[in-house]
Amino acid sequence: MQVTQKNLSDTNVQLTLVADEAILSEAKREALEHLAESVRLQGFRKGKAPLNMVEKSVDPSTLQTEFLDIAMNRLYVAALDDKNLRPVSQPKVTVKKFVPFDSLEIDVEVEVVGEIKLADYKKMKIDQPKVTVTAKDVDEVIENLLEREATRASVERAAKDGDEVILSFKGVDTDTKEPISGADGKDYPLLIGSNTFIPGFEPNLVGMKPGDEKTFDIVFPKDYGVAALQSRKVTFTVNVSKVSEIQKSKLDDAFAAKVGPFKTVADLKEDIKNQLQSEKEYQADREFTDNMLMKIADASTVAIPQVLVDEQIDRMVSEQKQNLMYRGQTWQEFLDSEGLTEEEFRKKLEKDAKLRVKAGLVLSEVAEVEKITVTPEELEVRMQLLKGQYSDPQMQAELDKPENRRDIVSRILSEKTLAKLRSYVTAVAKPAKSVAKKAPAKKAEK
Repeated sequence: MQVTQKNLSDTNVQLTLVADEAILSEAKREALEHLAESVRLQGFRKGKAPLNMVEKSVDPSTLQTEFLDIAMNRLYVAALDDKNLRPVSQPKVTVKKFVPFDSLEIDVEVEVVGEIKLADYKKMKIDQPKVTVTAKDVDEVIENLLEREATRASVERAAKDGDEVILSFKGVDTDTKEPISGADGKDYPLLIGSNTFIPGFEPNLVGMKPGDEKTFDIVFPKDYGVAALQSRKVTFTVNVSKVSEIQKSKLDDAFAAKVGPFKTVADLKEDIKNQLQSEKEYQADREFTDNMLMKIADASTVAIPQVLVDEQIDRMVSEQKQNLMYRGQTWQEFLDSEGLTEEEFRKKLEKDAKLRVKAGLVLSEVAEVEKITVTPEELEVRMQLLKGQYSDPQMQAELDKPENRRDIVSRILSEKTLAKLRSYVTAVAKPAKSVAKKAPAKKAEK
């Protein structure tokens, strides 16, 4: 086989491939064996007739088509291996010369992963800050517990700081009077003074009684999370249906016993501190790993195929749509709130998408350089662990599908490669064994 490579760009190549006799003869044999399955010859079982007899019995054009498909595929796969290319798109194939079973020359144009020049990651040092839990951290959790366990007594007086109000509200543009998407709510509970709502909104509720209606203007912050609302003046009409006085529980041993298996307040605080420590260490470890990979990727040089960037943007858009669906917002409502078209939104994602793709390619290259692999034993151990999480036989069978097994192998490979990188750049502090799976306040419940 002869392979000539022409680089059309950093990520687009053209291959001119000329088949040798070995590939041609093997392709013809495979084509005849495949066609033999549908040929019936007297005196022979199906698929068992001699190939020279099968060749005389099948339609020549059918045989040539089958032969050509097999030969071109063999040529293409062998060329990729020979030139160490990683394709990311379907190849465009042009037949330049074809004499049935005697000669074959084709041109193949395909987009590939370009050259990767890894940073010298073995010399990088990335410090991981030490994690500490302060008394203030513990007190904040305690305060949340006290608020959650507080009793609410309905009152007919005017609302004040510290009260909870149930309200319905609607926002319109102050100038145009047009309704603002997402600026309305019904029977919404809000703790006055919690500072969880739009800045300036909660103080306007002070003094309102059940049944009261009030209209006021709010200018959204210039750095507000929704671009379309930044620095925008909105007129809200608010109706209060209920005012409740919050009566917090007393922080004592009885309260500690109520929210969890604790005899004293000291026991409760110690448990919260341990959980916070575990959670902070776990989060710090994840952030360190992400920062490490991004730093290595940033210092590396990668020719990134645009098709991979587009696919990553597709995934990011799909994730965004899924999140919007959970929040009850349509895709168009979201785009309108951002003041963007779909094309503009996709363009906005491109920089982050490129970085994600680059990080993935760098991680894959490190795995190859370090000769990191996943053994069958490692895969089976992980498969058994995953299956142990599901009692449904259908879900267990789903894990055994080839595409899911490949995904699991890829996950294990990434984990092993990241662990290898961490061993080079720094000694990473491992999370405590009792990593909390729930927020401290929730775990303290009975």
